[in-house]
Amino acid sequence: MPRSCLPRTAIAVLAALAFSCVASAQFAPPPRPAPASQRPAPSLRAASCHNGASFERFLGELKQRAMAEGVSHDAIAEASPYLIYEQGIVNRDRGQRVFGQLFTEFAGRMAAPYRMQQGQQHIKTYAAAFARAQKEYGVPPAVIAAFWGLESDFGANMGNLPVLPSLVSLAYDCRRSERFQNETIAALKVIDRGDLAPDEMVGSWAGELGQTQFLPTHYVTYAVDYDGDGRRNLLRSAPDVIGSTANYIANGLKWRRGEPWLEEIRLPPNFPYEQADLAIQEPRAKWITLGVTYPDGRPLPNDNMPSSVLLPMGRMGPAFLAYANFAAYTEWNNSLIYSTTAGYLATRIAGAPPMRRPAGPVTQLPFNEIKELQQMLARAGFDVGKIDGVLGQQSRTAVKAMQIKYGLPADSWPTAELLARMRGTPRAQPAAAALPVVR
Repeated sequence: MPRSCLPRTAIAVLAALAFSCVASAQFAPPPRPAPASQRPAPSLRAASCHNGASFERFLGELKQRAMAEGVSHDAIAEASPYLIYEQGIVNRDRGQRVFGQLFTEFAGRMAAPYRMQQGQQHIKTYAAAFARAQKEYGVPPAVIAAFWGLESDFGANMGNLPVLPSLVSLAYDCRRSERFQNETIAALKVIDRGDLAPDEMVGSWAGELGQTQFLPTHYVTYAVDYDGDGRRNLLRSAPDVIGSTANYIANGLKWRRGEPWLEEIRLPPNFPYEQADLAIQEPRAKWITLGVTYPDGRPLPNDNMPSSVLLPMGRMGPAFLAYANFAAYTEWNNSLIYSTTAGYLATRIAGAPPMRRPAGPVTQLPFNEIKELQQMLARAGFDVGKIDGVLGQQSRTAVKAMQIKYGLPADSWPTAELLARMRGTPRAQPAAAALPVVR
């Protein structure tokens, strides 16, 4: 999905189930909104970023802005019963928890054989639409099918909440107001052009719609009519879902036609782990000189194709070559766990064997110790982003720098040894500036 249930900022340990934010496996129309007298009033905190304006005044101004952007009066009138404030949505947005998982655990569940088989079957069932999408947009069927499967189990789990109240409530809240004002107006444009009626706009609590969970801005920009019925229906039309998802991947995420995205590899014991970083790109020929092979020992192609070594669980876990197209996955959802799982599932649907199991158990620090480590890294001068017990990319970059400082294998994976070293170290000024801060 073009995510909003997770803020699209780097999170290296994914929110389990954040990929769909699903509340139900059934598609059902939303209930009619409650009368205004029965709805909780918007919080004062929500109004503070709108110069104290009431929700009603804010909504009136938002409607005027929508009309200035071309939305018809009729579409706004049709949607108005659903443009209501729901404090529960705001509370849910502010109370999101991210649950750390090992990549192999998450991928084992989300890229399970049944989902691979379903993806392959859907490619056969909708062969014409997939072939058309690949010809027009250059996106392989397996890539589309993997996102389709992860986001909604091919339409089985799209969410069952009315989207318009979520969007306008988050627009009035101060945390991401401008973003969700844009999303609300985009949803009105979807209604105005006849793709969906307001009571059909059912999806996740955070406002995503359809079988690949598009935000309304992406729906407006990238949805295409592939079944020829004159509507872009990403809830019920599989051809529309396939074509629209391909359009978004190709033009929104800048997919490179004919190039790979992810391949499992094997590293030698003496591999320089500090080179394992998505920010470091080298030709495959360079990785050959460092002893990198495919898992079965076959040599990599001896060419200049740029690629990065990706270790989602450090040196003890699986290893991958990530190519330029892997950026499309981190743009779709830049949780490293989700993006790697999505890329891996696509390779499985395309016929790749299952990844190798780690040679031994990979230990992950518990939540409170990762948070303690982040606090110490911040005191040492690193920008680790939010100190939340989640190993995001900024935290991984800081961990790598400290591993180099202490002479440990610099694989960006926090270990008890690194934590012990830092607990026994007075405040110092490590060479934080030597490594780029990844935001």
